[in-house]
Amino acid sequence: MKIPRIYNDADGKSHFGEAEIPLKDGGPIGLLSEKIPAGSIIFRETPADYDFKWHPAPTRQLLFILKGRAEFTVSNGERHVYGAGDVLLLEDTEGEGHCSRAMYNEVRHSIFVTLPDGFPY
Repeated sequence: MKIPRIYNDADGKSHFGEAEIPLKDGGPIGLLSEKIPAGSIIFRETPADYDFKWHPAPTRQLLFILKGRAEFTVSNGERHVYGAGDVLLLEDTEGEGHCSRAMYNEVRHSIFVTLPDGFPY
């Protein structure tokens, strides 16, 4: 399973990429990943006028968007919009970081799951 990610390079510039989560046969219930250790779970409501300029992620974390949409911008100006049902791996914890802003005047509900050191993807 591939999920989008934002990461920083050695120069502190952020980029979009993909993380591949290996899956294996789980029998009749489908394909499963290995258990992934997690840290904290944070529930968040972001206002419809949210526009957060350049900032690094505070820690490596998975962002699960439950409701609403947000646009993310990385160092080279590339932009992607993510919405309900999307998962994004944020790992640009150093350097310039990214920008994020609400889209379409929508409140966003999301969950952040922090990842401990050693997260393999």
